[in-house]
Amino acid sequence: MRGHFLGDTGLLLGRSLRHISRSADTIITTTIMPIAMMLLFVYVFGGAIRTSSESYVNYMLPGILLITVASGIAYTAFRLFTDMKSGIFERFQSMPISRSSVLWAHVLTSLVANLISLVVVVLVALLMGFRSSAGMAAWLAVGGILILFTLALTWIAVIPGLTAKSVDGASAFSYPLIFLPFLSSAFVPTGTMPGPVRAFAENQPVTSIVNTIRALFTEQPVGTGIWTALAWCVGILIVAYFFAMNTYRRKIS
Repeated sequence: MRGHFLGDTGLLLGRSLRHISRSADTIITTTIMPIAMMLLFVYVFGGAIRTSSESYVNYMLPGILLITVASGIAYTAFRLFTDMKSGIFERFQSMPISRSSVLWAHVLTSLVANLISLVVVVLVALLMGFRSSAGMAAWLAVGGILILFTLALTWIAVIPGLTAKSVDGASAFSYPLIFLPFLSSAFVPTGTMPGPVRAFAENQPVTSIVNTIRALFTEQPVGTGIWTALAWCVGILIVAYFFAMNTYRRKIS
């Protein structure tokens, strides 16, 4: 049964990746906004913002990476919505394949596409002066956190992808997720914020994830922050997966 699921997921993943390779503009579009934002904040606002880091691009890159993921998962919802409307889900149901493999193929496609986008953004950041003294273990830890974060947000994206009534509705859910890093420590220290905003910023998931990635990049002690970040990622992933699978079962029943 497990081999059946893995084989079906692999075949459907190949199908989705071929679609991605034929429309590379989706990855380009995904990276344009975070790169433009990075250029704007570093070269326009960066000189007026005081942080603990000597280089503002070093300070803000973790937040930009999360925005890149939040921007990219909108395409997962779009692709799912397109498949739902085209009737391909019904065709898959008539075939002897694992039903959950259809969703997992979309999720893994999102993971691959977002990892490519993240690499592109990091390369641009390097050209802008980003430097990290982090060793291999720290980079692997950053990669693991970003993978968990991508999977968590992708499973959230599955829900509107299955339930939206229009293309705009399928992707509009990502806007609050893109905006969330602005109410965190991603661009300015939370200590500079007014009381209520600061309270929210210090207790939402993006701040703990950003702070952990920033500490890993600079080889600073992460303390218990890494466990808070991982707890947020895993918790959101589990809840989103549960609701996404329930929604999928209702749709195909």
